[in-house]
Amino acid sequence: MYSGILSGGISGRTGPHSLPLARIKKIMKRSGEDVKMISGEAPIVFSKACELFIEELTVRAWMVTLQGKRRTLHKEDVMAAVSATDIFDFLVELVSVSNDHATALPSSHDLVFET
Repeated sequence: MYSGILSGGISGRTGPHSLPLARIKKIMKRSGEDVKMISGEAPIVFSKACELFIEELTVRAWMVTLQGKRRTLHKEDVMAAVSATDIFDFLVELVSVSNDHATALPSSHDLVFET
């Protein structure tokens, strides 16, 4: 399985990685002072893990969308999927609801990216 990830994907998928490996490596290095050297393969594995995570969360959020008889996935659907799934407990604070309005998922203009 590991060799499949390094060669471009699993389940027959091939091609370039859709997530920027340099950005992943930068995040990995920022995770702790002790992380100094990272092999070339490690960001590839993280990239695939991120893709799988996004796919899984999207599928669960889409199920919420369909239950609401809608065809457009909204951030509230993501919030509901996170709240309903134990494996996403680490995201609960990110998507928590405060009072009457959702405060969790920032809009794109609220995000700050380091360069």
